[in-house]
Amino acid sequence: MNQRKLGQTGIEVSEIGFGAWQLGNEKDWGQMTDAEAIQLVQTAMAKGCNFFDTAPNYGGGKSETLIGRAIQGKRDQVVISSKCGHHADGGLNFEPDALRASVEGSLQRLQTDYLDCLLLHNPPFETLSHSPQFELLEQLKAEGKIRAYGASVDSGREVEALLNETDSQVIEVMFNVLHQEPLEAIRRAHKKGVGIIAKIPLDSGWLTGKYDGHSTFTGIRGRWTEEQIQQRANLVESIRHLIGEDRSMVQAALQYILAYEEVSTTIPGARHVEQLRHNLAALEGTLSKDELKALRALWEAKIKTLSLPW
Repeated sequence: MNQRKLGQTGIEVSEIGFGAWQLGNEKDWGQMTDAEAIQLVQTAMAKGCNFFDTAPNYGGGKSETLIGRAIQGKRDQVVISSKCGHHADGGLNFEPDALRASVEGSLQRLQTDYLDCLLLHNPPFETLSHSPQFELLEQLKAEGKIRAYGASVDSGREVEALLNETDSQVIEVMFNVLHQEPLEAIRRAHKKGVGIIAKIPLDSGWLTGKYDGHSTFTGIRGRWTEEQIQQRANLVESIRHLIGEDRSMVQAALQYILAYEEVSTTIPGARHVEQLRHNLAALEGTLSKDELKALRALWEAKIKTLSLPW
């Protein structure tokens, strides 16, 4: 597995990481036994994946607990990124005392005494400055409880605020074939030495190619209206036309993200080992320059002005 620098943190991360929202999260993602979850993490590690993205509210803390169990005795082989602000009890609280308590809980569940990366979890825009929240993150770094910090956000505007107003070393931002708006901010972050984690790389499953205009959804994916489903289905068809019928859309979607050197890692999820292997197979090839240009042109021509809620 190729690795890239996570900005100027001194940390190196696998190009394809492991998004762990699904671990222990039956409510949103369906049933998975603890043994299956642990096997999934350990298989990812065995295949060279070293970057694991989790949060206290993923499965009410169980995602962190399962990762902690899976990495026992191998903590030095993995890079753990967690978040704070959305808490294990389902509450939302960005007050510094609550954030510190959240971090302590994460450390206990992960059975570690430090996090490689800590991100404010989609915080209010007004906190994206030299705020008490970022003062706390700096304190936690000074105490050795975290190695690097930043925020997980959705837009280029938020990335720009972090770059202009904070000393964030890492930024996680939504970036995929259908959501390319943050690209210029990502490029600026890279120039400043900030590591970039590309989240939601498969657009919540749409860029797997398995959904169409007739698909119905439950759980977390039940948020889309019929109009939004049809809109995304049409865009997926356009992408399919550009990459060809025989190409894996999952792999093309991940290869598009990794074509940008500004991205340190991307974090697709996987519910079973076969999905994990399919994600990692994206490293076996690259998109051509013409394909990259065509996918960027599609976004510029058809997607840029659309509202595509994740």
